Amino acid sequence: MTGDQSSGHCKRRHFLRIAFRRVPLAYVVAAAAFAMIPAYVTGAAQADQGSTVFATKCAACHTIGKGKSVGPDLKGITTTEDPGWLARWIAAPSALVKAGDPTAMRLVKQYPLQMPDLGLSSGDVDAVLAYVAQQSGSARAHVKGPLAPVAAPPPGDAGVGRELFVGGARFHNGGPPCMSCHSISGIGALGGGTLGPDLTDAYRKYGGDAGLASFLTSVPTPTMSAVWSKQPMTPQEIANLTGFVKEGAVSERPLGAIGKLALLAVIALVIIVLIGALYWRRRLLGVRIPLVARANMLFNRKYARRS
Repeated sequence: MTGDQSSGHCKRRHFLRIAFRRVPLAYVVAAAAFAMIPAYVTGAAQADQGSTVFATKCAACHTIGKGKSVGPDLKGITTTEDPGWLARWIAAPSALVKAGDPTAMRLVKQYPLQMPDLGLSSGDVDAVLAYVAQQSGSARAHVKGPLAPVAAPPPGDAGVGRELFVGGARFHNGGPPCMSCHSISGIGALGGGTLGPDLTDAYRKYGGDAGLASFLTSVPTPTMSAVWSKQPMTPQEIANLTGFVKEGAVSERPLGAIGKLALLAVIALVIIVLIGALYWRRRLLGVRIPLVARANMLFNRKYARRS
């Protein structure tokens, strides 16, 4: 029984040797190439999807090979950082910060503007990582070449941008004026709203024309996304606002604005005091007149009895 099994193994090995000898090497290479096609197509499709996600969600704060912006340059990040950690960080950065992750805490200290949760699906995260790897040059086997560059923004008019900011002109899609939430130098002593940050230094903070325009296009923060995702700004409006914010970065708030604000506060206080005095004077007179009349009546009666 053992001899028969050994003889069978030998026959099978002999058959395989003959088969491999008769199959041309070109067929083997072709079969391997066909097997790699699904991986190639999947990688290319992911990179294409990732380019869209990156442009709308990431480009406001990051570049790939063009230096630091609001956030770090992402070139080569897929090879220097753990892929699992990158996926968790992109999907829910706040969770890692809350958990005290060392790498996350280091990024928070290095870049004060903390990365928000962008609501990306696992597929979006994988696509962004594939795109970053492709643009970093670490996934060239999966792509045919660089993707088409993003069109340059139109030239902006700072004067029109100021009108959009303060509400003198309406946005095409009906968005609210920026000063309802933000303030900036150059819009008067009273400034704007305080719900959002002061934008005087926003041009430098977001990396100049391209970074600020990308931020206004993608509006990645939850508050702005809730307002602007359904009524986005047009490219020309973004260019105009970028031009106005750029002017705000080089103009300082006048020192006289503080004096004007103080004077306005004093005037407002005086007006409030005068209104209060007039109001309470009427109330006091309404009480005093009957009291005085009653006192006079009692005095007159007492005087009449004596006389």
